[in-house]
Amino acid sequence: MDRPINRRITLAARPQGMVAESCFARDEVPAPSPGEGEALVRTLYLSIDPTIRGWMERDTYLPAIAIGDPVRSGAVAEVVESRNPAYAVGDRVFGMVGWQDYALVDSGAAAMQVLPPGIEPTDALGIYGITGLTAWFGLLDLGQPKQGETVLVSGAAGATGSVVGQLAKIHGCRAVGIAGGPEKCRFVTEDCGFDACIDYKAGDVGRGIAEHCPHGVDVFFDNVGGDILDAALLRINQRARVVLCGAIASYNDAEPPPGPRNLMQLVIQRARMEGFIVLDYLPRFPEAMADLAKHVAEGRIHHRVDVVEGLERAPEALLRLFSGANLGKQLVKVAD
Repeated sequence: MDRPINRRITLAARPQGMVAESCFARDEVPAPSPGEGEALVRTLYLSIDPTIRGWMERDTYLPAIAIGDPVRSGAVAEVVESRNPAYAVGDRVFGMVGWQDYALVDSGAAAMQVLPPGIEPTDALGIYGITGLTAWFGLLDLGQPKQGETVLVSGAAGATGSVVGQLAKIHGCRAVGIAGGPEKCRFVTEDCGFDACIDYKAGDVGRGIAEHCPHGVDVFFDNVGGDILDAALLRINQRARVVLCGAIASYNDAEPPPGPRNLMQLVIQRARMEGFIVLDYLPRFPEAMADLAKHVAEGRIHHRVDVVEGLERAPEALLRLFSGANLGKQLVKVAD
């Protein structure tokens, strides 16, 4: 029988500096037929994350995307054909499928997971997906917040940062965010309940940290890097924990950025700075998801998604992360 058409957005060239349209190619091919032990899934939503930029350019904690392959990303999809008892037609699944309408999955190491009943696809990619889990493990395992401490969060209006601050409040801390623009700062304080938010576009971030963290910073959860990391290091307390989650400020730099100037603060304050990859915590994902679900049900964690319609707009959605146009978790809706 005729196979459905599979639209794909593939990697045409590795980015040099800011991601450009020339990095992508588009084609249409017949959807593959599942072999024994495989299932064919149709993409519903794509997760758009800053780490995609790294995968496009080089080997990171995952191999670089091969030229000519669909751009890698997480997704929620629906099983439309199956020759694998683990997947029933109609199941919704989440995992890696890339920027395409259809993909084959099996039960191997890269298997997709069946979405539990009652979980919305957008929530599976947001609060219960990599961004929410990153916030949970990064803050609680590495940041180790204690009652009464001050937690500072860069990228506070993003899908990860907004959850970090709310978890900090749940654990009895003062939460201060850093975000760009009045709308994002209002979201951080009014919707997410942070105690304060510093608008990095409106003035001196260092002065803002001094004003809103008058007793210093005990935990800094950094999604941005660059000058904001340097400014935060000047305000850390003794035994502070600096959690390195990302450095979106430099992802599109053509040359490596200069290193932080204020690293000596870690020595002076006997502080710790540590990076992490959330995939290292895979066996503990159910623990984190259960805790997040409890807080969401109790109304203690609020989250927002920013949905762009249409597979063809996935490159545009990726660029929104670097221009700061998104508010909340960036998704692309591919199909109903």
